Amino acid sequence: MKKIGLLLSVFLLFAIGISAQETGTSTAAASTAKTTKSKPRGPVFRPTAAQVKSGQQLLIDAKLLTGEATGKYTNETREAIRSYQKANGLDVNGKFDKATLEKMNIPLTDHQLGKATEKKADDAAPSHDGHKRPAPFRANADQIKAAQKILQDQKLFTGEIDGKFSDAFRNALGEYKKANGLGESKTLNAATLEKMGIALTDEQKANVEAMKAYNESKDSKKD
Repeated sequence: MKKIGLLLSVFLLFAIGISAQETGTSTAAASTAKTTKSKPRGPVFRPTAAQVKSGQQLLIDAKLLTGEATGKYTNETREAIRSYQKANGLDVNGKFDKATLEKMNIPLTDHQLGKATEKKADDAAPSHDGHKRPAPFRANADQIKAAQKILQDQKLFTGEIDGKFSDAFRNALGEYKKANGLGESKTLNAATLEKMGIALTDEQKANVEAMKAYNESKDSKKD
């Protein structure tokens, strides 16, 4: 009887040990699965409506897209983006992603660039005495062609006069601006157009004035 009782005790202890091990394994597996499932996803790049509109206009100027620049994605827009991406050696995904916008010379927002924005107590009030930051300055296709012709005449640009931005055109712009004390950026901004004697549109003039007022209000607020 003692032997039987001893055997039963050993059997019970063995069974309890196995049960505890299985429970621990199940709990660990469930915890691992939960951790894997709740793993945060990376940030998704999203273009603004203004960037989409600018991209569409560029595709229209490049004869890749017909219609109007609306700032909204359409099947035609996605197809045009794919054609542009394929022609420029970019990832062909039919989206205005970061690489595509940069290739198109469309400025990115601070958020898209990953820059931290400082939050102040007076952020709730209209910024800079009510002045909102104007949209980035953009040269139109005719102005780009005129600039390409000027750079071509000065032996700085040997590409085609097509009203499109290219690496060769950007490099030529950089050389021209550096030689004329306009900085070393490779963008065709208002100051560069004026230096070249290329007229601004009324809308561009308004944009320049708005940016000037914005910067002045920002500087006065710092004081």
